[in-house]
Amino acid sequence: MIKIYHNPRCQKSRQGLALITSKQTAYETVLYMKNPLKEDELKEILTLLKLSPLELVRKNEALWKEKFKGKILNDSEIIEAMIDHPKLIERPIIVNKNKAVIGRPAERILEII
Repeated sequence: MIKIYHNPRCQKSRQGLALITSKQTAYETVLYMKNPLKEDELKEILTLLKLSPLELVRKNEALWKEKFKGKILNDSEIIEAMIDHPKLIERPIIVNKNKAVIGRPAERILEII
């Protein structure tokens, strides 16, 4: 089953969800802003995306600029920042079995469904 890590307040995330819905395929929505990801779950997503933690961070987010920009952080510290502040995670993230993409643009989702 497809899993979408979704933030309803984000236009790109809503576009991704609409695309998945239009394909009439079974999916699960994870509202990660309400239920923050656990460390092992985030690490698994990073592995599937083949990204480093820093590559998953929304670096233009005001929170990142205020609290973290310019600091030397290791991967564990970046993961901790994303767990503590889910707003920092790029979105939407779509996982289908052993594949994952960031749905920006939404058409990237078609690569794994």
